[in-house]
Amino acid sequence: MHSEPVTVLVVEDEALIRLAIVDDLEVAGFQVLEADSAAAAIAVIERHADIRMIFTDIDMPSTMDGLILAAFVRDRWPPIKIIVTSGRGIPGAAELPPGVPFFAKPYDFEHVIRSIHAAMNA
Repeated sequence: MHSEPVTVLVVEDEALIRLAIVDDLEVAGFQVLEADSAAAAIAVIERHADIRMIFTDIDMPSTMDGLILAAFVRDRWPPIKIIVTSGRGIPGAAELPPGVPFFAKPYDFEHVIRSIHAAMNA
């Protein structure tokens, strides 16, 4: 029995970083969508009911950063799993929605893949 690939939305404003993680996730067998801001991410989620995971950077332009996006997604689309990442600091546990892991950049891509699989099997 062959299951459909998991759809992951990558939210990252740095184009080169976004391209790298999108490519790595596609090679790992995921269906990948991308957004360069939290507002764009919400628009993508509204158009794609099959998104099961969001991989978001914290530091993004505009008023909604990745932490606010994570909280918004958790409230509006509770089944969607979330991973938060940043290269500029580690958020406190109270800043992350419950059960949302954090990865400091540069992250170990294999660890990201294992975490996505573990979240999908939880």
